[in-house]
Amino acid sequence: MSAPRSTGTILIIALSGLLLGFDGSLFNGAVVFVKQQFALTDLELGWTVSSHTLSATLSIFLAGPVADRIGRRTVLRIATVMFFAAALVAAAAHGYATLIVARLLSGLGVGAVFVAAPMYIAEISPPALRGRMVTVSQLFLVFGIFLASANNLLIVQLETLQLDWLPNLHLGEANWRWMLGIGALPAAAYLIALLFVPESPRWHAMHGRLDAARRILARAHGPALAERELGEVVASLAHETDKSDARLRDLWAPELRTVLFIGLVVGVLQQITGINSVLAYATLIFQQVSGTDTGIRGSFAQATMMTLVNVVFTVVALLLIDRVGRRPLMIFGTAGIAASLFVTAWGFQAVAEGPDPVWVLVGLLGFVACFALSLGPVMWVLLSEIFPNRVRALAISSVGLVNSTVCFLAQQVFPWQMEHLGGARTFLIYAIFAVLGVALLARILPETRGRSLEELEDSLVRHH
Repeated sequence: MSAPRSTGTILIIALSGLLLGFDGSLFNGAVVFVKQQFALTDLELGWTVSSHTLSATLSIFLAGPVADRIGRRTVLRIATVMFFAAALVAAAAHGYATLIVARLLSGLGVGAVFVAAPMYIAEISPPALRGRMVTVSQLFLVFGIFLASANNLLIVQLETLQLDWLPNLHLGEANWRWMLGIGALPAAAYLIALLFVPESPRWHAMHGRLDAARRILARAHGPALAERELGEVVASLAHETDKSDARLRDLWAPELRTVLFIGLVVGVLQQITGINSVLAYATLIFQQVSGTDTGIRGSFAQATMMTLVNVVFTVVALLLIDRVGRRPLMIFGTAGIAASLFVTAWGFQAVAEGPDPVWVLVGLLGFVACFALSLGPVMWVLLSEIFPNRVRALAISSVGLVNSTVCFLAQQVFPWQMEHLGGARTFLIYAIFAVLGVALLARILPETRGRSLEELEDSLVRHH
């Protein structure tokens, strides 16, 4: 069991997920008003949303090697500064180009946190709690998404209140500026919190700072366990002494091909089923289904309901991941995703006169619930476990690059798909991808629960 101080450190690092979810999702509500403000076409709207993912893709690819050089904690500090600056620039934007700059800057922070936070948590958590601790970061992320959605709903609702001080906020013409600018507050608070955490002990060991690694592990897990863990880390690093610096071509070594394939399959599957498209355009989807411009507050409420479901089922995943295991959650959760997407597709063509809002809502809520039980939190746990110490940072960055690229493409084309293919065909395509994913996961996915990182390396890499 982790010592209280270790738990505190892990929770602070995991809070980066809340910052990521909050900052990254504020635009999901603002997009309705930004589209009107700048009279965006479908492709421009897609670029406004997906530019964030594009810079995150670049950041994810670079964050792993950078984290190996300057430290996981330092990368998190830099990302937090990016979030702070992006919120201020977005709130002050008076042109489409400035808004895109803010989106790109925020995406750089998102990619860095996605890589550095789970890496840090995996490297300081004891094996018996590692899955749960990495999942805590995902829980904070989805809670941040919920808070962002609730914040946007509150701003929209404030416009209807008759209070003397409200006109001073200019919500009618600047509501989206308030939605985006408020992201600077949690960023400033988190930058202060990072002053109270040490660097990853495994990073210290990688750079020959064994005394520092020993001190951090001793405070985290006690002296006895610290010595054993440090011994395993040193032995693992010594096994690769002739390959001190991981290079991209190292990932194609025969012994790594199996784990790389597993990582790539999971990374593509997480995004190709459309989760981030649904979350990013949720208010627009529900507004389209309702068929009325007056339903804008209702669409914000439904989007907030969806993010709340995301939080609840991420908590369930947190409770189950170290009891049930990674493999069952992934397979059964992805099967649920497929079923929910079929329901959503059916809802879009349920009646001749248009979509059935109830079935679309039920399908999307089921989709988000099943994603939160499986592909959402479990992917990052798996990626932090299946790759050996020496190439972990580079491998996670590489899989993250593919994951984020698929996300970028899905978000970019989603408005076009909905306009030209319709909701039924769009979600039917996502459902077919989910069915294929279930078949692949059942064949290739290993169970990693309760095993140390060094034990997993021995069985998945060296033994192979």
